[in-house]
Amino acid sequence: MSKPLGELSMRERAYSPPIKEIILENFMSYEYARIPMKEGLNLVVGPNGAGKSSILLAISVAFGQAYTERSRKLSDLIRRGKEIARVSLIFDNREKKGSRPIPYSKSDTFMLSRYLRRDGSYWYEADYREIDKSEVVRLLREFGINPDNLLIIMHQGMIEELGAISAQQRLTMVEEAVGFKEYRERIFQSENDLKNMNSEEGSLVQLIDNANQTIEYWKQVYDRYLEKKNLQEHRDLLSRELLWAQEVKLSKSLRVIRERLAQKQESLDDLNDQQKRSGSESEVLHKSLLEKQVELGKLYGAVIRAEKERASDEGARKAMENLRDELESLREGLASLKSDLDQKKQKHVQEFMDFSSQKSKRELDEAARKKTELEREVSSLQAEVGSAGDSIKRITDEYISQRVKFEVLGFRIKLTESEMRDLERSEREAEGELNALKADLERAGERIITERQPYEVSEEMKLVSAQLQKLQDLPEDAERIYKDYVGNIEGLKDKLQQLQENRKLMLRELEERKKAWRDAVVGLIEEITPVYQQVLATVGALGGVRLEEGAGIEETGLQLLVGYKGAPPSVLDPYMQSGGERSVALVAFILSLQSRIISPLRAMDEFDIHMDPQNREAIFKMILAQSRMGQSSQNIVITPSIISVIDRSAHVITVQSVHGASEVKEFAGKAG
Repeated sequence: MSKPLGELSMRERAYSPPIKEIILENFMSYEYARIPMKEGLNLVVGPNGAGKSSILLAISVAFGQAYTERSRKLSDLIRRGKEIARVSLIFDNREKKGSRPIPYSKSDTFMLSRYLRRDGSYWYEADYREIDKSEVVRLLREFGINPDNLLIIMHQGMIEELGAISAQQRLTMVEEAVGFKEYRERIFQSENDLKNMNSEEGSLVQLIDNANQTIEYWKQVYDRYLEKKNLQEHRDLLSRELLWAQEVKLSKSLRVIRERLAQKQESLDDLNDQQKRSGSESEVLHKSLLEKQVELGKLYGAVIRAEKERASDEGARKAMENLRDELESLREGLASLKSDLDQKKQKHVQEFMDFSSQKSKRELDEAARKKTELEREVSSLQAEVGSAGDSIKRITDEYISQRVKFEVLGFRIKLTESEMRDLERSEREAEGELNALKADLERAGERIITERQPYEVSEEMKLVSAQLQKLQDLPEDAERIYKDYVGNIEGLKDKLQQLQENRKLMLRELEERKKAWRDAVVGLIEEITPVYQQVLATVGALGGVRLEEGAGIEETGLQLLVGYKGAPPSVLDPYMQSGGERSVALVAFILSLQSRIISPLRAMDEFDIHMDPQNREAIFKMILAQSRMGQSSQNIVITPSIISVIDRSAHVITVQSVHGASEVKEFAGKAG
């Protein structure tokens, strides 16, 4: 893949390529022209209006020169009636010293073209590949060509501009042309760096002062932060202690619950045994009670029967007593009647009466005996009934007591079972709470031995939290900020010290760079002054080149001195010398620089317009003399004058206008 234009430095090239040919198509007065160029001096001659200046303007257009684009619209450079124009520069790209000047082009020639359209658009091509202007600028910079520098390309009428610029501008222009621009740039860079250092030093001092004030504030914040941190650590410790205190309390509660459960289980077992025994005794008493009730029922039946018999006998007895009374009454009545009866009848009556009395007595006696027996039996039965009643009462009391005891034991069993269920529920809850604590306890780490109750720890946590609440406005990154400030202020102090040391080094380096620049400029002036004076001598003038010292490099300038007709040299000035005198001095100055200008291409258009014929010929002799010295540069000189001193060392190109179109003819020149 080929490299873009401008990528290689001049050190990578064996030499700078000269222009072999200029091709103009529909450009200004040119319809189509191929203008050959040679190394050394190329002299373009022809009458005014023939199109000579258009050749240098075409080179400027191809180079993208800012002067051209400011002076005229690009579309105005297109030949009348045409829509597009092209300017092409053909460079010699043959190998020399083992490499090509433009190495990414493998051809012996390299073509740079610029297209102009009537609508104002334009573009560049390099070997028919479209490129942008920045690549053109890089390419020219690598060859040391700055088309905006008057010492490299001087368009028509610009000799006056070169004379009118300030001494400071002239020095800057010379520095760029001879390759000293880097000296100036390095000085400016050092001055800018030093200025930045001074500014930075002031800023650092201010920053350190501000930081010292700020760090006091953050020190107080940091101390409070440490207090907060200690409180947080204490709270964390209390949180762990609270967890372990809860674990101790729950474990103790669980142990007590399990002990109570064991006790309740023993009580329940004892109550169940008591209830079982009470139930058995109740069953025995109930059976005995039933038996006694049966026995009592039988006794009640016997008593009822005896009572009935006694009542029956009592009635019979009473009937017999009534009968006896009636018999007594009857006997009394019979006794009163006995006298009225015969003896037989009386006898019968007496017998009846005796019989009745005896019978009544017997029956009464029998009834009395039976009554006695019945009373005795009733009394005996009643005694047995009383005894049975007492037994039943006693058994009933015992049975009731046992039933009450049984029910009480059942209630106590249920109560105990309920209490056990409550205890089991409490056991499960305690186990659940302990299990829920396990994860927190694992995170809490090593067991904390504490004898405090959870509420005691919790109360202390509340106090710590209240203290932390007062510190809640502290930023969490207070420690980082404080340490950053401490580190920053130390860093700022170190940086300030390093900056001060660097500033001292930079001051020394700046002085060294200024000295190197001044030595280079003074050396250049010492080198070019003899040449300048030699050129002026050919026209009978005196002169010199002088460095005009200023307060700084920007105020330092380059003054040209010239004196004509025996007058002492004076500063070149638009108001002191005539146009021709200024032109001679300026061309002499340009010629004195030729050996030091780094650009391989130099061009001057109609520099001699104000010169008289004698001075013109003298200057051209110097130009030809320099050309014959064999310098590897390409010079283009455009003049409308007729030059009588031309020899075959110059490549002469004539330009003339034929039917409204410029035509070019090669007149003479050495081989390229």
